[in-house]
Amino acid sequence: MRRHVWSFAVVLALFAVLVPSVSAQAATERRAGPLPLEWYFDNTAVSDDARPGGGNFDGTGASLSAQDLAAAGWTPGRALTVQGARLTWPKRRPGEPNNVVAAGQDVRVRGRGDALAFLVASTSGSVAGGPGTVFYADGSRSAYRLTAPDWRTGPLATKAVALPHINTPGGQLAGRTRLYVVTVPLFTGREVAAVRLPHHAGLHVFAVSVRTPAPGWTGSWATSTGGHPTVGPWTDRTLRLVVHTSVGGPRVRLRFDNTFAAAPVRIGSATVAVQAAGAAARGTPVRVSFRGAAGVEIPAGAQAYSDPLSFTVPADTNLLVSFHLPGTVPAAPMHRLAQQRSYVSAPGDHAADASSSAYPTVLTSWPLLTGVDVGGGPGSVVLLGDSITDGDKSTMDGNRRWPDVLAARLLNQHAVPRYGVLNQGISGNRVVSDRYSGDGVSSDTAGVSALNRFDRDVLAQTSARTAVVFEGVNDVRWGTTAEQVIAGLREIADRGHARGLRMLAATIVPCEGEVRCTAWADAERVKVNQWIRSGAGFDGVLDFDAVVRDPARPSRMLPAYDSGDHLHPSDAGLAALARSVDLRALVP
Repeated sequence: MRRHVWSFAVVLALFAVLVPSVSAQAATERRAGPLPLEWYFDNTAVSDDARPGGGNFDGTGASLSAQDLAAAGWTPGRALTVQGARLTWPKRRPGEPNNVVAAGQDVRVRGRGDALAFLVASTSGSVAGGPGTVFYADGSRSAYRLTAPDWRTGPLATKAVALPHINTPGGQLAGRTRLYVVTVPLFTGREVAAVRLPHHAGLHVFAVSVRTPAPGWTGSWATSTGGHPTVGPWTDRTLRLVVHTSVGGPRVRLRFDNTFAAAPVRIGSATVAVQAAGAAARGTPVRVSFRGAAGVEIPAGAQAYSDPLSFTVPADTNLLVSFHLPGTVPAAPMHRLAQQRSYVSAPGDHAADASSSAYPTVLTSWPLLTGVDVGGGPGSVVLLGDSITDGDKSTMDGNRRWPDVLAARLLNQHAVPRYGVLNQGISGNRVVSDRYSGDGVSSDTAGVSALNRFDRDVLAQTSARTAVVFEGVNDVRWGTTAEQVIAGLREIADRGHARGLRMLAATIVPCEGEVRCTAWADAERVKVNQWIRSGAGFDGVLDFDAVVRDPARPSRMLPAYDSGDHLHPSDAGLAALARSVDLRALVP
């Protein structure tokens, strides 16, 4: 009888086949320490359109389309910046595991920052998540709670990217799929060593990283994306946007956001200069770079920061930020109400032109550009608001919005730090409901709700120290109850406090005489103001209602402060708001 000699390796291989595999959690517990996230990948979320049954994201065989992801610029191994965090889309081919089902795995993560950023989605049909733990290099730990909306039914307003198809074993179906970037707070200044994921069979994690704040930078100017309207179309055009700084500094960097987009946008080159007049620069505009390159492609839903540039940015001054769009741009992320004239060029790359001759077309919005940071400084105050903060009815090109007046006051004193002032007002914006859905080409540019944009427009802003929330009039004008507005404001305050921000609220100003400012709306406004003044949710109150109301008729503005539409203050009214702010209240 022939005897078989089995090698040790063969025995182990047979053992692995014959003995049921242990759970990922049990295997993790036997390892010496946390491992990189990709070592745990156990779910295949992406399939090729030619083999639509090659994935099984949700347990029914459905998956994301690799071609849709590529069309959005989300290609394997690509680094994406979303909400200031740099995350890498897994470098895996379609049909290969590219995410992990959260089961308490200990994941190796390194860095110091203000937040952990997770690229996630749920497949449970609703929100999925649970508690987790962050481990620091000094032996300490902190708890967090991570939740992810569903990949097919979650809100489009907060998604990182949306895709147009679902792949299934039976073929491709039309239907929106979503991926989300969710951040959770860290102990600031401590080095992260690892993170323990929650336990939830419906929670999928594609990437995780530490959001590292840029040390030595202060936000000087910013704006919020309110929608994604049609433009031009612009083909081989240069946009020259005029923006007004709050603080100055010896260095500059620019931020561009492809918010709400379905496809990448290419910036071929970009420059910065001090404005002389109109589209004319004072001196030759200076080129900026992006990771050493002249231009950058920004994937759908992502953002791009320019490299630091030695360029003296004066305080309280108009800058020209010019960027060339070499391809065709039929729609773009937009801040509609700039109250500032900017310019569009004739065909060609005119970003480095000092002259205004190539810029015949006036533009009164701010597309793509969302931030200007300067070197040094003590940090920034972020103003989250609606059209009154946005400057509606203020003088065009006059920089007379109340945030501009507040910034000038900070510059001209020495009692408190000279903070940068970041205006995140959007005309028409509301606290608790979206005017724009957050997806697709839009005619409405009043933005997603303050609740849905808070992470992007406040928490992710450069060097934010204090936030002022001045919203609610559009909610009550359109039938939202005081109780709903108060619940929204309370949530915003709680989320800001969890990230270490000082949170201030401004009372809602009166608007009797405007068609939607009914007696019911005014009664709800008064209830919201009573809650704000109670100090129940915020660290301080800016009583703007008391500043501009008519003492003889408190439901309306003083005529001296009314722009004429009874809703928006005039230049004089906006200045009165800014002058009423106790600057000491801004200090954390």
